[in-house]
Amino acid sequence: MEFESEDAARNFYSEYARRLGFVVRVMQRRRSGIDGRTLARRLGCNKQGFSPNIRTAAGPGPDKKPRPSAREGCKATILVKMDKAGKWVVTRFEKDHNHPLVVTASGFSSSGDKDKKIEELMKELEHQEHLCATYREKLVSFMNNVEEQTEELASKIQLIVDNVRKVESEVQNFSRRR
Repeated sequence: MEFESEDAARNFYSEYARRLGFVVRVMQRRRSGIDGRTLARRLGCNKQGFSPNIRTAAGPGPDKKPRPSAREGCKATILVKMDKAGKWVVTRFEKDHNHPLVVTASGFSSSGDKDKKIEELMKELEHQEHLCATYREKLVSFMNNVEEQTEELASKIQLIVDNVRKVESEVQNFSRRR
């Protein structure tokens, strides 16, 4: 299969994906080392590959839980390359998906799926709001602590200044007596 431009190839695959029931993800691009133009492009299912769930060595904190990955290791991809004539040619095409496809115009298979997704998003929003409130409390507590420490430090510095002035005054009085 051949296309006039990279955009035409991308539009074709996006329309194919919409009709089949998956979402396209732009994955790789190979550029010319001479002029930087795109020579090849790989597009695929948005569930292609796996997302590593990277955490610090200490692990997730008490309020943190790993987020589920949208990627499922799907292999569905298309690779288009520009030939010498400037046409974009499909050089590799993998059509098989390892997950169910959603075949409706709205992107959901039923209203139940919409409700489930909304419920999941609402739970995530509540969790994020709770985290924000917790962080806000910790920040206010930290700022109050900084303010208290600053006041305590200022009073200690004032005490030192007063003591230095007292000592200077005593030294001057002592040197006048002599």
